[in-house]
Amino acid sequence: MTGFLIYDAKVAVLIVVFYMFYRLLLSKETFHRVNRVVLLSTAVLSFILPLCVITMHKTVVMSAMPVVSVGDVQMEVAADEQPALWQYVVPLLYITGVVVVLSRTLLSVWRVLMLVRRSERIPQADGTTLCVVPDQVPPFSFCSYIVMNRNDYHTGDSAILAHERGHIRLHHSCDVLLVDLLTALQWFNPAMWMLRADLRAIHEYEADGAVLSQGINARQYQYLLITKAASIGGYSIANGISHSTLKNRITMMLQKKSPRSRFMKLLALIPIVGVALALNAETVNDYVYQQPPKKIVKKGKQKATVKMGPINEIVVVEQAPAAQEKVEPVEMPNAMKVEKAEKEAFDVVEQMPQFPGGPAALMQFLSSNVKYPKEAFEKGIQGRVIANFVVEKDGSITEARIVKSVDPLLDAEALRVVGTMPNWAPGTQNGEPVRVKYTVPITFRLQGGSSSTEKAAEKYILEIDGKVADDSEIGNIPSGDIKSMHIEKGVNGQPKKIIITTKKKE
Repeated sequence: MTGFLIYDAKVAVLIVVFYMFYRLLLSKETFHRVNRVVLLSTAVLSFILPLCVITMHKTVVMSAMPVVSVGDVQMEVAADEQPALWQYVVPLLYITGVVVVLSRTLLSVWRVLMLVRRSERIPQADGTTLCVVPDQVPPFSFCSYIVMNRNDYHTGDSAILAHERGHIRLHHSCDVLLVDLLTALQWFNPAMWMLRADLRAIHEYEADGAVLSQGINARQYQYLLITKAASIGGYSIANGISHSTLKNRITMMLQKKSPRSRFMKLLALIPIVGVALALNAETVNDYVYQQPPKKIVKKGKQKATVKMGPINEIVVVEQAPAAQEKVEPVEMPNAMKVEKAEKEAFDVVEQMPQFPGGPAALMQFLSSNVKYPKEAFEKGIQGRVIANFVVEKDGSITEARIVKSVDPLLDAEALRVVGTMPNWAPGTQNGEPVRVKYTVPITFRLQGGSSSTEKAAEKYILEIDGKVADDSEIGNIPSGDIKSMHIEKGVNGQPKKIIITTKKKE
């Protein structure tokens, strides 16, 4: 409901601005048809413009994909906040006003229909129906009905019929019903009520013009208006000859026609609409995450550098020939070669696999689907789990496993979520889809807490031979097999990396 009230407040501001435009530039002009269209169109436009949101996309390139943290939104257990008192009072007050105004309109329609029902109905040649009633009501029209009392009917004043037929021919009842509906939604806005009154006045100006266009004497018609001005009508939904301010109607009849050059004032609507759209526009940031570059060192007969995609590369280091016994290579059967190639999963390829919608969509998926295990929550277990899996050639996920464990409860939840992921866009090498290994870290964090396990996990990331590994795996490497070890500094708030290369990579 709060969102609708904000929308209705925007509508109210636009109605005020458009109505000020009409009062300052057009209200004194005599082109009544144009003024009528302006009032109706700006009233409707005020309800449409807040719904027209121009979205501008801005691409923001991030140097690395951030670690997914399942924390404050899904994992926190916080006390429910009680809505403020005004969040109950304001909607209730608004709805009450809408109901009252709509009830008033419906009551007026019902009274007119009841009056027509008990009247003497006389069909006319132009398709209208003349309804003669015994009550002393002023002449008025509604839809295709012209209602007048018996005295006016026997008098047979052609000016009255011409006036009411003008209302019917110009479909003024449709205008009244539409504006009354909009007024119900904007009952608190004084500008809407003034717009409604001005529209009713324009209806009378148009009907007066229809009377005078038939050659009826202007002085006699004005005298008729004066005699009918004392009549009291109780039908707000109807158009009557005694409606509106008499002085303004007579003044408008005597006023000189406005020159057509004043139509140029309508151009002032263009910047008003433009500013309204600009103020309602919004900018959406599209985040593109750039994977950190990987450098793989291999030994070969000569130095070389092989580019793998836009940022990754393989560096071949020249190796001195060693005196060793010559071993004749054993040729593997072709069938076994194909089977081995199909089962092999790459660590790095030219085009890495991608989650549908990109890294930002992957983060959103994990944040929305990870559920904190109840037992882990009660025990206060938290930390970062690192899961590894293979993206197959068809984009499906297989061979999911945990490479950095925190607790079996959190590990099981991480594997469950990884298993529910939709098919990815597969990785490609030389234009062909291939199996690629992928690693995703998922952080489980309790509100206001940070365990020692989690703090230790955030100090660094251990990578052995290009794969994320647990600290315990260091003990499984023979001391003579460690070829090199170096540390890379973390960028953009990411933890530093300890990279170990073993002789197995040779």
